[in-house]
Amino acid sequence: MPVEGEYEPSPEKWVRDQVEVYERTGGREGNTLPGRTEPVVVFTTRGAKSGKVRKNPLMKVAHDGVYAMVASQGGAPKHPTWYFNLKAHPEEVTVQDGEHVWDGVAREVDGDEYAQWWGRAVAAYRDYADYQRKTDRKIPIVLVEPKS
Repeated sequence: MPVEGEYEPSPEKWVRDQVEVYERTGGREGNTLPGRTEPVVVFTTRGAKSGKVRKNPLMKVAHDGVYAMVASQGGAPKHPTWYFNLKAHPEEVTVQDGEHVWDGVAREVDGDEYAQWWGRAVAAYRDYADYQRKTDRKIPIVLVEPKS
């Protein structure tokens, strides 16, 4: 069952617009970030503080039906807000990859599993390596696996 409740669109106009186009067209449009060619998927989470539904287009990093959410924030010194949403509500995440929509459970990875997924992330979107060099924090990777 998708994350339900009051939807609060992003304060960023380009994010609001992209999510609207992506959802309206089943991912046929709005499926890349502005000026990029790498595909994105839309992740829906529940706000850690507000409890409201939030939606974010993120780079598609997937393997064997599992999707990674890379908390790069473009190399900013702080984690993106959605990271805290997943920490607070790991069982409330929906993934939309094109027309395919499914519910998942989130978990942060570390160690060897982190290294493996970091390699996949950089292969999917090479800018992640630059983002890591720009920040002192270790960029978290949160996997979203299908609910059983």
